[in-house]
Amino acid sequence: MLLLDGAASIKNLVKRAKELGMTSLAITDHGTMYGVIDFYKECKINNIKPILGCEVYVAPRKQSDRVPHQDEANYHLVLLATNEGYQNLMKLVSAAQLDGIYYKPRVDKDLLREHSKGLIALSACLGGEVPQYILADKFELFELRERVRQILI
Repeated sequence: MLLLDGAASIKNLVKRAKELGMTSLAITDHGTMYGVIDFYKECKINNIKPILGCEVYVAPRKQSDRVPHQDEANYHLVLLATNEGYQNLMKLVSAAQLDGIYYKPRVDKDLLREHSKGLIALSACLGGEVPQYILADKFELFELRERVRQILI
């Protein structure tokens, strides 16, 4: 997990967003929410709508699994909170930090389902599950697996 890996300070980022006439701005720290309070306050001072989120790490199987060479890898998933989703986002990130640490703070899909209300999920960067399937030329397998999962749930 990287801390302080952003390209700009919160104050400078919000200032630049305001200069560009932006009305909203999001924060999605990696695996943490340490910056959200300062970000929220700075956005409010500058009349910019803060969008609070986190780029979580999703365990390939279960959050509690810690088998060498099987559970070190993880997928990235960007979560943005609506007003009602902020509590769920905090629960997910806290659970990842307290129970899911294995190289990085991780959640699993069961935990995501349990705390999904009010959250908007994005496919993330190239470290996301969908981009990884596309890069491996296995997108058809991903689509099939997701369709089967939706039928079973």
